[in-house]
Amino acid sequence: MAASKPVEAAGGGSTTGLSRWQLALVLGAPILLGAGALYLWGRRAARRGGGGKGANERKTPEGRASPGPCGGGGGGQPDGPGHEEMTPLDRAQAAKNRGNKYFKAGKYEQAIQCYTEAISLCPPEKNLDLSTFYQNRAAAYEQLQKYTEVAQDCTKAVELNPKYVKALFRRAKAHEKLDNKKECLEDVTAVCILEAFQNQQSMLLADKVLKLLGKEKAKEKYKNREPLMPSPQFIKSYFSSFTDDIISQPLLKGEKSDEDKDKEGEASEVKENSGYLRAKQYMEEENYDKIISESTKEIEAKGKYMAEALLLRATFYLLIGNANAAKPDLDQVISMEDANVKLRANALIKRGSMYMQQQQPVLSTQDFNMAADIDPQNADVYHHRGQLKILLDQIEEAVEDFDECIRLRPDSALAQAQKCFALYRQAYTGNNPLPVQVAMKGFEDVIKKFPKCAEGYALYAQALTDQQQFGKADEMYDKCIDLEPDNATTYVHKGLLQLQWKQDLDKGLELISKAIEIDNKCDFAYETMGTIEVQRGNLDKAIEMFNKAINLAKSEMEMAHLYSLCDAAYAQTEVAKKYGLKPPTL
Repeated sequence: MAASKPVEAAGGGSTTGLSRWQLALVLGAPILLGAGALYLWGRRAARRGGGGKGANERKTPEGRASPGPCGGGGGGQPDGPGHEEMTPLDRAQAAKNRGNKYFKAGKYEQAIQCYTEAISLCPPEKNLDLSTFYQNRAAAYEQLQKYTEVAQDCTKAVELNPKYVKALFRRAKAHEKLDNKKECLEDVTAVCILEAFQNQQSMLLADKVLKLLGKEKAKEKYKNREPLMPSPQFIKSYFSSFTDDIISQPLLKGEKSDEDKDKEGEASEVKENSGYLRAKQYMEEENYDKIISESTKEIEAKGKYMAEALLLRATFYLLIGNANAAKPDLDQVISMEDANVKLRANALIKRGSMYMQQQQPVLSTQDFNMAADIDPQNADVYHHRGQLKILLDQIEEAVEDFDECIRLRPDSALAQAQKCFALYRQAYTGNNPLPVQVAMKGFEDVIKKFPKCAEGYALYAQALTDQQQFGKADEMYDKCIDLEPDNATTYVHKGLLQLQWKQDLDKGLELISKAIEIDNKCDFAYETMGTIEVQRGNLDKAIEMFNKAINLAKSEMEMAHLYSLCDAAYAQTEVAKKYGLKPPTL
């Protein structure tokens, strides 16, 4: 759709039909949004180990406190019964056992007194037992919502037993309640690594705090960011997703001199003193940095192309990631009832796409529906609304919209390729082999009918990758590169394919480096490289790549996602320093 970042959606000039977080961070594994980098290894380990634990089943790590009959206990309960002998340790265990009874009876103050007695009686050299008593007292404090005391006791437990999962996780939850997000993330990261990423409860907490941290940091960063013009390839790719967009059309007859009309490929000279027409000329010259200022001149002069200038300026505000500046211009165009209906419909498409990026699907849907009402013969409306429906997982409605787009523009290769991909995703996620085969045949028909449509090859390559037909997928990406040699995103996907297919890190990184060479503003390439470096254990390099992607992000939501990945990598560096814990690397 026509978002400010086309590669995020199922089209809009992208080379894939899925959201970036679903594809960019994978070696074939499903991941959690935001926490993806943290969990990539864990998901593979879980599959090798027979699947993850449930929300209330916690994997016992090596070196846990009290491995004998006095330890243990599940969920939020304190650890179990004590010995009968009355050595100093046994007296401490007996006090703990009394505390356990009080705990189970809901008498938490009495339980705390007993656990405090156990701590005072326990010989100081009995680290594991002592850590258990602190952890149990923390459990009682937790029931009383005394989270500072919970964190303090869990810290004592972890100092005595650095790999005590129960204490680490309880402290993580206490830090969450105390709004100590960084400390919470470090603790839950350690827990995830110790549990081999097989416990859903700890992984969900990590994902939650990563998203909160990401949103918090992105809000501040985005507010103060310097607008950055995307690469020319990105801009051309964006505009190529529209067929009824007046502002992206070449200068019309009468807008350039007769002499210039005969000089194809040369810059035309605008006769009229019009900021908008000069902006259009700069577009043809790919001199994009001057578009906003020239459009502004037309708007301030209230020229005859004012509506077009408002839409053009809004579009470039979206492209540089300034949605706040774009919205008033789009609003004004939409409200101009005497303006060309195609201008108003295009403004609605772009505002609707902006709303979707801001995670406001209701407003987005309203704008697309309004565009269809005011300009029912506009193929762009159905094309981009179809992509919205894919993102909303409304596949049948998406297919209907693509069909309408194709009816209006039978030569729309993009719509036909994306319709085929929508049908494929529906069949694939529904695990229906026959419809999958039909959809795969549909891809073959599309690339045969439209051999110059790079999007058709790219979407087919993704489907082939899903089907583990890696060799053929690689051929399709090569076709894309032949058609669009300056499309950096294709190189990234081809690099990811090498990792999934051949586990060839060197080749994968070589292709992604090529993407950066082609377009040093390709945040997708930096993000993907950062994720690979996480998996290789090169966390400092990963953080560097994620920060480069953050500086290139076009929306606050995208920036928040990237901060989540960066914070996940940073948390792993801190856990490695504190506890010597690292997940296995590729």
